[in-house]
Amino acid sequence: MPRVVYLGDAVSAAGYRMAGATVRTPGAGEAGQALAWALGQGALVLVSADVAGQIDEAELRRAQLALQPLLLVVPDLIGGAAAPDLAARLRAQLGMEVTP
Repeated sequence: MPRVVYLGDAVSAAGYRMAGATVRTPGAGEAGQALAWALGQGALVLVSADVAGQIDEAELRRAQLALQPLLLVVPDLIGGAAAPDLAARLRAQLGMEVTP
């Protein structure tokens, strides 16, 4: 069975754990290491927007572009950081919208 891994805050992690995911709540400065660990653990890696904001942008981009495992940035329960606006980014990449 494919393994789902969640990286984020403790409250959200409790819900994901109840749903069967393997979870990790990285402390300050541990987000990059937690991502590296998660990429080796599952077929689907879910990263909260707050944790994603703590990861080096190039490192996160490489992980998102890799074919395996699938990595998704999900909204925070606590609301500390907004999830990226994927629709706007896609429109910009297709030339349908000008980015600032």
